Amino acid sequence: MSDEAIRERIRTAIGELAPVAGTVAPATSLTVDLGFDSLGLIELAVYLEQELQLPAAAEDDLAGVETVADVEALVLGLLVPDRPDA
Repeated sequence: MSDEAIRERIRTAIGELAPVAGTVAPATSLTVDLGFDSLGLIELAVYLEQELQLPAAAEDDLAGVETVADVEALVLGLLVPDRPDA
């Protein structure tokens, strides 16, 4: 699966799980723009882990996730650990 296809799956999942409807673009804030709270972010993480068969992310990696682009970078880094943007 290409990086763009993975990004599209991530954006679709975020849009479906977001408490507040809004534009899902790379700079979109998960909390401010889409209304995710801490429980919602955990649900999103678990959903993406299952959907994309990801290994569990380290807690330190999750702490810096604020935007859709952050989620994309984290997921792509988990799928291909040696990726330069991981």
